[in-house]
Amino acid sequence: MGEVILTMEGIDKSFPGVRALDQVSLEVRKGEVHALMGENGAGKSTLMKVLTGIYTKDAGKITYENKEVVFASPKAAQEAGVMIVHQELNMLNHLTVAQNIYIGREKMSGKLIHDKAMNKAAAALFQRLNIEIDPTETMGNLTVGKQQMCEIAKAISHDSKVIVFDEPTAALTESEIKELFKIIRDLRAKDIGIVYISHRMDEIKEITDRVTVLRDGAYVGTIDTEEATKEDIIQMMVGRVIYEEPKSKSNVAKDAPVVLEVKNLNAGRMVQNVSFRLHKGEILGFSGLMGAGRTETARVIFGADKMDSGEVFVNGQKVVIRSPQDAVRNGIGYLSEDRKRYGIVVAKTVAENTTMASLENFMAGLFINKKKEAQVAEEYVEKLKTKTPGVEQFVVNLSGGNQQKVVVAKWLVRNCDILIFDEPTRGIDVGAKSEIYHLMNELVKQGKSIIMISSEMSEVLRMSDRIVIMCEGRKTGEMDISEATQENIMHAATRRE
Repeated sequence: MGEVILTMEGIDKSFPGVRALDQVSLEVRKGEVHALMGENGAGKSTLMKVLTGIYTKDAGKITYENKEVVFASPKAAQEAGVMIVHQELNMLNHLTVAQNIYIGREKMSGKLIHDKAMNKAAAALFQRLNIEIDPTETMGNLTVGKQQMCEIAKAISHDSKVIVFDEPTAALTESEIKELFKIIRDLRAKDIGIVYISHRMDEIKEITDRVTVLRDGAYVGTIDTEEATKEDIIQMMVGRVIYEEPKSKSNVAKDAPVVLEVKNLNAGRMVQNVSFRLHKGEILGFSGLMGAGRTETARVIFGADKMDSGEVFVNGQKVVIRSPQDAVRNGIGYLSEDRKRYGIVVAKTVAENTTMASLENFMAGLFINKKKEAQVAEEYVEKLKTKTPGVEQFVVNLSGGNQQKVVVAKWLVRNCDILIFDEPTRGIDVGAKSEIYHLMNELVKQGKSIIMISSEMSEVLRMSDRIVIMCEGRKTGEMDISEATQENIMHAATRRE
């Protein structure tokens, strides 16, 4: 590590009803990967938004390259060499990959945008980063993981001296994560200072040099990664010890009835002849590498995507699901991996989002019974321990983990018996994860049934009663949790049939 390139001292930031940052400090050196950790709502993203000019600080001092600075906008921060790769993607889906990377600084030929030159520059950038993406592809056609790699490439294409990565691996495959780590090590070797926000402990130990921990908007401390154990970091984050052990046997009764059966489901290239059963009170884990077809299968079952052929049975009765409304009427709820796109309306309040899927139960004539809506929303804020100043808070102001809890609340209010959780803890810290796990276990005890799609092997082994494994659109394995190991799951996840 080299000399200090960035310091933030005594940073304060408040929003209506909440103090998001309280005397927070951070120091980043050249050629350092500095982890910034804390539970959801601890203030990590807020601190970085203050740094990059998205928010204005209420108090404190930012020193960059030995000068006190205040960036008036993200553009001003970028021009100074400070870039942020956001957890929530900021791409324009109707533009090409190259157009997204060079937006606002397009290559010109006279008065016209020179697309060919941008495509060539983007292709060279991807080649240098060892990423296989076509610069001429429309952004909306890419997977979430590929879009994330484009966001990272865009940040690197600037002449940056400090880059902030906010949950960069949340949507990446194992191979993409390895490539990202190579990129980060290359940046570190070039004396770039990196702030790395992640909840994945294994990543923190592998890629970072120091760790700064925030809790409830306040600075807890900074430690050398090499000297810290995972338990040390978790205790700093949550103020308590959390230990989640793998499940050794199924909790489902042998005579538990089948609540959902899918037979020979087909939908395009990514869902080919998929069949499985879900029992009452069961957590059925869906494992596989990114692009295996797990989410596509869930979306077809939920009616979000068209089925080519196949049959779906709910409680033994064949049902026809052509839309999400059909699925909800049959007692199926779906928590999407992309919560901002499909799960919540960020411009609405916690209360409005909570009742969105069951609005007919809150109508008084032509009007919504706001008192009843608020009461129910408050009940679920308490049940799920959602951190919010109140149910009238706009969801956009909540942390990612707390937004996820609002999505969970929406389907619990609807009282769906079959719940599909697609990457339920993506971008969620270890404390909030534990709460989501506890909630899922409580739901199945109450007789609900859950399909859980997860890319985290530890999560699949911790939560599932039974596991379905997919590869390239096909089901390639199924096993009871008592038989499951990382090795045999990965064997099935890489087996082409």
